[in-house]
Amino acid sequence: MRFDIDTVRRVLRVCAVGGLCLMPVASLADEAVSRSDPIAPVILGVTWIVSMAILGRFLSRRVGQPAVVGELLMGILVGNVGYFFGGDLVTLLREVPQVFDVMAGVAPASRFDAKTAAELNQVLNGPDGGIMLQVAHSVDVFSRYGVIFLLFLVGLESSVEELRAVGAQSVRVAFIGVAVPFTLGVGVMQLLLPDLPNDNTMFVAATLVATSVGITARVLQELGQEHSREGRIILGAAVMDDILGLLMLAVISGIVASGELNVGEIAWLLLLSIIFLGGAVYLGPRVLKYLIRFLSRLDRVEAELFTSFLFVTLLAWVADLIGLATIVGAFTAGLVLRDSYFEDVFSARDFVSVKDLIRPLEVIFVPIFFVLMGVQVKLEKLLDLQVLLLAAALIAVAIIGKVVCGLGAGKGARRLAVGFGMMPRGEVGLVFASIGKVLGVLDDTLFSSIVIMVIVTTLLAPGLLKWSLRARESDAH
Repeated sequence: MRFDIDTVRRVLRVCAVGGLCLMPVASLADEAVSRSDPIAPVILGVTWIVSMAILGRFLSRRVGQPAVVGELLMGILVGNVGYFFGGDLVTLLREVPQVFDVMAGVAPASRFDAKTAAELNQVLNGPDGGIMLQVAHSVDVFSRYGVIFLLFLVGLESSVEELRAVGAQSVRVAFIGVAVPFTLGVGVMQLLLPDLPNDNTMFVAATLVATSVGITARVLQELGQEHSREGRIILGAAVMDDILGLLMLAVISGIVASGELNVGEIAWLLLLSIIFLGGAVYLGPRVLKYLIRFLSRLDRVEAELFTSFLFVTLLAWVADLIGLATIVGAFTAGLVLRDSYFEDVFSARDFVSVKDLIRPLEVIFVPIFFVLMGVQVKLEKLLDLQVLLLAAALIAVAIIGKVVCGLGAGKGARRLAVGFGMMPRGEVGLVFASIGKVLGVLDDTLFSSIVIMVIVTTLLAPGLLKWSLRARESDAH
């Protein structure tokens, strides 16, 4: 992108608007408390978060970067600047959802250090403590819905039929892309933090296996390479990578919940995950077709939206009920649901894709999740040399682990391009990190280091992928 003086001025104006948005939050919250409608502060708080997400997305698009990066960086800026100036809401959001776990008795109060506990007590026991808690809880709930819709859309971008058609190359790339980063991650964590419990070590390593299908797919589409040999290998491997990563997440989360490394328990959780995925793939279409017929008296838009929403939330709930993460159910719902299921009931002229219908929900709720993840990154933790070393090591492992997986593409394919295409962790890596924080296996230091890793790999991957694909084309000419 060419930076002329007009572009710089526009960016500075937007930054100034962002600064003005930050300043009145506390006073507006106090004013909202005096209003008769108790939901007014929630509306204000959520609107503020979405506004920051829009600003971050705008700035990232101006410099040609993925929207997720801008939303994350805006969250980091808002969280750390707001905390520095003593903002009550930001102070609370930085500790979501641990605050709710402690209040519900799910986690011990000792999860917070003395300084953080004192700050939270001051906020919660202050005159606006109840209002701040209500706003923080609403933001947390909306961000969780955002994760569900996000993984649902990731699933929609693939299909069972495509997975069946994936060749041996994609299978090799996917397995290498999971095994190598995980193994390297465990090794690095044991080297740098030898006293860290095995559960924590494995969870950090598991966050390194994710691949952002969405970011890579957009780059390939931009270059017109989505149907090339490398494009098909990357997209097929990325989908399988996510499935393997979700299975690994389910197993490790089960280990964390049980508190022990039991081979029988691991085998059971793995079997349960496979049964859930297989059952959803086999029974899901039958359930969907029955539900679509039941809703056939509605117009197509209503039927598609209701069917999609009910199906994704039902599978997310079932996944949680049997001990898996809700995102496993959401991803599976996207994998199973197809636009073609509606064609037998509704006229083709009324066609509208499920993806287009869900996109507005994703556009609103997913940025809330990304901004909240950014708010929870504590830059003061990164001032420690050991923490910087940890973040740098995770970035190195994340890059090497995925570049190596390009070897699985075999001869004739641009292996370096395949490796770069698998590199961005993006939204999937953040979802893994957020679950780790909920489970209590990722402290502020580990969480912040992982988010930095996600940002760096997401920033580097598009440019490196474009370079590797165009370099080969230049050599061919």
